[in-house]
Amino acid sequence: MARPGFLLICAFVLLASSFAFAAVVEHTFTVQNLTVTRLCNQRVITAVNNKLPGPTLDVHEGDTVIVHVINNSPYNLTIHWHGIFQKLSAWADGPSMVTQCPILPGNQYTYKFQIVNQEGTLWWHAHSSWLRATVYGALIIRPKTGQSYPFTKPYKEVPIVLGEWWDANVVDVESEALATGAAPNISNAYTINGLPGDLYNCSQNQTYTLNVKQGNVYLLRIINAALNNQLFFKIANHNMTVVAVDASYTNPYVTDVVVIAPGQTVDVLLRADQPVGSYYMAATPYASTAGAPLFDNTTTRGIIVYDGAASTVTPQMPALPAFNDTPTAHKFYTNITGLVGAPHWVPVPTKVDKRMFVTVGLALEACPENTTCKFSISGTSINDTKFSASMNNASFEFPTTLSMLQAFFFNVRGIYTTDFPSRPPLKFDYTNSNLSFDTSLLFAPKSTKVTRLQYNTTVELVFQDTSLIGVENHPMHIHGFNFHVLAQGFGNYNPSKHQKLFNLVNPQMRNTIAVPVGGWAVVRFTANNPGVWLTHCHLDVHLPVGLATAFVVENGPTPSTTLPPPPADLPQC
Repeated sequence: MARPGFLLICAFVLLASSFAFAAVVEHTFTVQNLTVTRLCNQRVITAVNNKLPGPTLDVHEGDTVIVHVINNSPYNLTIHWHGIFQKLSAWADGPSMVTQCPILPGNQYTYKFQIVNQEGTLWWHAHSSWLRATVYGALIIRPKTGQSYPFTKPYKEVPIVLGEWWDANVVDVESEALATGAAPNISNAYTINGLPGDLYNCSQNQTYTLNVKQGNVYLLRIINAALNNQLFFKIANHNMTVVAVDASYTNPYVTDVVVIAPGQTVDVLLRADQPVGSYYMAATPYASTAGAPLFDNTTTRGIIVYDGAASTVTPQMPALPAFNDTPTAHKFYTNITGLVGAPHWVPVPTKVDKRMFVTVGLALEACPENTTCKFSISGTSINDTKFSASMNNASFEFPTTLSMLQAFFFNVRGIYTTDFPSRPPLKFDYTNSNLSFDTSLLFAPKSTKVTRLQYNTTVELVFQDTSLIGVENHPMHIHGFNFHVLAQGFGNYNPSKHQKLFNLVNPQMRNTIAVPVGGWAVVRFTANNPGVWLTHCHLDVHLPVGLATAFVVENGPTPSTTLPPPPADLPQC
């Protein structure tokens, strides 16, 4: 007679143990002005909890994350949790006017989401204007309690957050560029964990230092939080072993250089196997644009100091690639493969429901009436035009009256249209530099065009760079999903030729792909998450001028595949 009671107790213990693996992780982000000194000058920046970078979110797979964002800054603001799937929590994704109206100054909003089938390094950042220059931080997802990494357990884990610094108000920098039609002023420095390093003026004491013990292994969680520059990262006399990218495990890849685009993360194992001493870690830009227009060609560096090293010894400096070393960048980007069978590995979907061929590149826009503007780049100026960008000749314009996700949920018309073209409306020799300033190709009309997808649609998407104004490596980010990177190459994509290169066995999985300069990349994903998912270039110089679109994924057939209503405190426009 005691057996039913015993079984009930066992069931309760099992249930309780399952809940023990998941927790509620709650934070408050207070966003406000912060005065800091960099490059000899005091600057007022927008920051979270008076920190630069902002606080690191440290969670486990399965946890529920709750972040109360209090906007005490003078600017409209949203926060994006870069790379988080947001399964049935699209209201928390964060891009301004896509999944929410911004949090107005003096207001607040609570982001709530669960970490589902993800572990590794991601990050969070502002997703309105250029505020993410200083509003960003790491988001580290550890395996569930009792689970382990599919690689050597490190002695210590260290976030390495690469940033970009303007000796100016970044909101003003962006506003001036948008008003005049010219390219924005370039940054003045790069940073490692918020510090520029000793190559910059007045920065001898603002150099990041990592102390290590000889023989130990360290997991460096590298994040590129820079606004507009891809970066090479090296450590003098040390190799690194890549074990994950964008919170997806990879086959171990040994390299002496990491290449990382804005939005991307790379996890590497560093073995402190050199003689006791001091060694610089350094990051410098990879600038792929033809003709190398003006860019911030400086170097940030930190110091790795072995225990027992003499403080008087000058650290050794790594030999860094040239700023335009595309072969090195391409080798790194294409040699990484996915770790089949690792936690959260997803096989490549073999049945494709929708194929898209999407050009990504720069464009021009005619000046609005009664205004003066002048596009200028690399010595070429065109009066009465403004800098712009487009995908398939559609230059994205964000709504101003209602977020796109609200329009989707409440079936409000007039906020966006579902006629984004699956192919370029005009076929041309996309990477022919002789067409760079062909005015018949340069002007892309403004619109808010999206692609509507049925739930569970598998999409194969070709990103094709163009030479319009100039070829460039564009880091393309898809919100809400990881995708398999099937192949990458240079020139114009040719399916009959390049499909033979597809890796359908162990491709890397990412949420942000650096489309090769003057080339193409093919990705594949399954749209199994209802909502509105922004897809855009993660160079912030390109996003506000139109290099974006969105996928609108319909609800599935069950309550567990249907987007819930918005939270009560969702900001209103």
